[in-house]
Amino acid sequence: MSESGHSQPGMYGPGRRRRRRRGERDIGPPGQNLSGPSRDREYQQRERRDGSEDPPGPLIQKTPIILAKPPGDRAKPPQNTSTTGAPVLEKPIMLMKARDEGGKPGTPQETAPQPSGPGPSKMEKEGQRPTQPVYQIQYRGMGPSASSSAVDPMVGQAKLLPPEKMKHSIKLVDDQMNWCDSAMEYLRDQTDMLVVGVIGLQGSGKSTIMSLLSANTPEEDQRSYVFRAQSQEIKERGGNQSTGIDFFITQERVIFLDTQPMLSPSILDHLINNDRKLPPEYNLPHTYVEMQSLQIAAFLFTVCHVVIVVQDWFTDLNLYRFLQSAEMLKPSTPSASHDSSGSSGSDDGTEYYPHIVFLQNKARREDFCPRNLKNMHMVVDKLMAHSHLKYKGTLSMLDCNIFPGLGHDFLTTEVNMFLLPMQEGDGEDHLTKAGTYPLFSLLPGYRGHPTYSYMVSKLRSQILAMPRSQLSHTILTEKNWFHYAARIWDGVKKSSALSEYSRLLC
Repeated sequence: MSESGHSQPGMYGPGRRRRRRRGERDIGPPGQNLSGPSRDREYQQRERRDGSEDPPGPLIQKTPIILAKPPGDRAKPPQNTSTTGAPVLEKPIMLMKARDEGGKPGTPQETAPQPSGPGPSKMEKEGQRPTQPVYQIQYRGMGPSASSSAVDPMVGQAKLLPPEKMKHSIKLVDDQMNWCDSAMEYLRDQTDMLVVGVIGLQGSGKSTIMSLLSANTPEEDQRSYVFRAQSQEIKERGGNQSTGIDFFITQERVIFLDTQPMLSPSILDHLINNDRKLPPEYNLPHTYVEMQSLQIAAFLFTVCHVVIVVQDWFTDLNLYRFLQSAEMLKPSTPSASHDSSGSSGSDDGTEYYPHIVFLQNKARREDFCPRNLKNMHMVVDKLMAHSHLKYKGTLSMLDCNIFPGLGHDFLTTEVNMFLLPMQEGDGEDHLTKAGTYPLFSLLPGYRGHPTYSYMVSKLRSQILAMPRSQLSHTILTEKNWFHYAARIWDGVKKSSALSEYSRLLC
């Protein structure tokens, strides 16, 4: 029935209810006079549009989802615009600071100011605010009491910098046989290192070989080598270039130790002609020179992984006697308990011995003959048969493709021996071609071996691949090795065995 009180035909039929006026109530439960659930939902929707009361009964309400920005953010005009008027995307703000110890883990601190826009959103009412992500960087290893004011960003960057590169060698032991501390600044706290030392007679080419193994190439000028070689003037007057022990470390963390010549006649001549005062425990100059050489050799046998013995001809029996004496006077490896009153470590099988490489420098063409090479290996093996030094099994010329066709069974007694020919330009293989045809004069002479550069590269690869056995009972870093070597050198100079040996030489 309409408001005028007349019913309209077709408006209310069977199963339909008239529209309820405002303020009227239904008698009976809702939906009693409806024919279906769809009409009941339609009736409830009409009632909600009219602003009437909700029908009694359970009704599930869904929480609205806000997809728009807060009013404060919408009110702000765009600040970053390009010259063409196009908006530019804002970069995320990254705040790098240390995590406070007093805060709860995982709870970011509010650092951005609150927006001052009308009508706070629902997230702001609940204490949350859609802010940009805050990245916190925590400095690990700086101690539990580290704070943002005590953290230096340069400390973390310094650990990523490459180690300082050396340009030339420095002194580890000076000409007065005193220890030097200048090498400490080039060392690091890491254990992957290789220590290579060299000994040999005067003029055998020790400094040149060590320079080629460390940082130089044969094509460079010898005046730019890291270990200074003998100049022409020094060669003419029979002098020596190196004094004491020189130190150089490469970027691959390989330590090279170059030494003064063993049993040097030029050092003896310098002592006699300059009237240098000898230490009180030495009476004769030649005894002092020999004891200096034994101290250096015994020191290298204790602190080096590899010791290269350089000879420029094959062979000097006095050099092998010298090696046996240095091995006998070598200080014992310190025990884990640092007990100096005990016996030597060789009794219990824990004594350390380095690898020995016999390098034949300035080798002739006939030395590369397989038959002569086999005889040289046999002689060295007989001379070193009773030595504890590791003189065989770690270096082989047969692995360098220098002698094609020779198998590993060719050398039954192979020792650590390597042959280097005379360097190009030093007078080798300059055959006179007088009387030959012009065509043959353009061909290079027969060498019988590869080039000098090729042989040096093969030697370097073999030396760097030598085993890096443990020098002491504890694993040493580079800095620990320096302190260990300083203690060994001090023990060598004060050794009672060396003092007794020098007394017997008089």
